[in-house]
Amino acid sequence: MAAQNIYQLTASKPLKEHNKGISTVLAFALLPLSGFATDIYIPSLPTMATTMNVSSLQVQLTLSLFLISYGISQLFIGSVLDSFGRYKLSLICLLVFAAASIVIANTHNVYLIYLMRIIHGFTVGTIIVGKRAFFVDIFEGDKLKHYLSLFSIIWSTGPIVAPFLGGYLQTVFGWESNFYFLAGLAIILAILEFIYSGESLTRFSKFSLSNIGNIYLKMIKTPSFSLGIVMLGLAYSMVMIYNMTGPFIIEHHLHFSPVVAGYSSLILGFAWMVGGFIGKATINKPFLKKMIVNLGLQILFVLLMFISIQFISSIYTLIFFAFLIHVTAGYIFNNYFTFCLGRFPKNAGIASGLTGGVTYVIVSFLSYSVISFLPAKDEHNLNSSYLLLAVISGIVMFVIFKLTKKEELATA
Repeated sequence: MAAQNIYQLTASKPLKEHNKGISTVLAFALLPLSGFATDIYIPSLPTMATTMNVSSLQVQLTLSLFLISYGISQLFIGSVLDSFGRYKLSLICLLVFAAASIVIANTHNVYLIYLMRIIHGFTVGTIIVGKRAFFVDIFEGDKLKHYLSLFSIIWSTGPIVAPFLGGYLQTVFGWESNFYFLAGLAIILAILEFIYSGESLTRFSKFSLSNIGNIYLKMIKTPSFSLGIVMLGLAYSMVMIYNMTGPFIIEHHLHFSPVVAGYSSLILGFAWMVGGFIGKATINKPFLKKMIVNLGLQILFVLLMFISIQFISSIYTLIFFAFLIHVTAGYIFNNYFTFCLGRFPKNAGIASGLTGGVTYVIVSFLSYSVISFLPAKDEHNLNSSYLLLAVISGIVMFVIFKLTKKEELATA
């Protein structure tokens, strides 16, 4: 406890009132960092596999390792941030992230890249959890709800811009340039954070493992919260499976360039953003009803894609149906993310960390398992992956519906 008190007194720079506006902009600017770290080198995956003389599954593992470490870090980092503050840890992590990116750009050793991607996951996890909690520290009421509903929309700028940019960087400068870009971006954001930002946490929680454990247990034992996280994991797994397989389908099966793969990822990133905007526009509609309607549309689009690819093998039909499916996935993510983060405002860091952590652990294991069973071969395997996840989502939604009915009867 003495170390914690010294840290709070000497290491924190309080956020100045006149800097709250620009600090909020910087917090939003950092939210897409995980998307950039995941998506910018997606068009380069086939080239990386060839250059390093490894299999497609080995290079896809760099994505899974990032997601696993990103998820695991969020499981515990929320409690650390609630006890020791957000600012300094986030600043340090930005610099470590930049250093790891430079190491990746200067090696062709896939195992060293694995290690650096794990470091990427832990550092980005700390940064993102801290910035999510920043909004709960600073805002409340309708304004907080408004900002929370923007999270998935702002985050989706990463998947939109990153692969588009990465496709050009790969073509002009090689795959290594993607990681130099990440390093430069992190350094610029760290400098701006140092100048304009500060500590947003005003009430530091006592760092007690037993107390933290009880809070985690309370959250996990809340069925709506836990199942909401499962729905988040299923929704984002659809996107991640495309990210891990799409470039191989487009470049190897359909014989297009990395730039085309980048454009395709840009379009599908925009689909995720569209789903987020629709989610924000319908934020006041009955929750369960709109989620069931959305899931029904998702299953319909998956079935239509299945019928289409029996007759046509084309990048246009692939992207068209994937776009519709990703819109519905983005809608699910937007609604459940807003719900889960606003569920426990008194423990914002822990709630943010647990939500993001479990979500990405689900995504990492589920997406890698699915592509191991249904590898990046053609549109049929991608469609089968979508169908599998849509069916599981339907089962989870059915359980949510039953639990909600029980809760209504219990309170009637």
